[in-house]
Amino acid sequence: MKRGDLYRVYRPQRDPKRYRVYVVVSRQTLIDSRFSTVICAPVYSGGAGLLTQVLVGPEDGLKHASWITCDDLMSVRKSDLTQFISALSQSKMAELNRALARALDLR
Repeated sequence: MKRGDLYRVYRPQRDPKRYRVYVVVSRQTLIDSRFSTVICAPVYSGGAGLLTQVLVGPEDGLKHASWITCDDLMSVRKSDLTQFISALSQSKMAELNRALARALDLR
């Protein structure tokens, strides 16, 4: 598991959908630790084009255009991240880093 990996999660917590895609955004040190959860950003099929959202789609392993939403970060159990989809490209990771910085008001 690496930062920027996309996973499909079955019956995610507090989510009415049967499946939800998440992208891992935790630092690699936490991902590699014994800690049981990692921070993830959910992927939604709709987006508003906000600076805290990143457009992803078939080129990223998804069925259709969707949005990584950095304003809705959550802790997800590593054991739930079993259905690997793909890893974000370096350019998408740069976009994701900018969106996370905006969402968290980092400079």
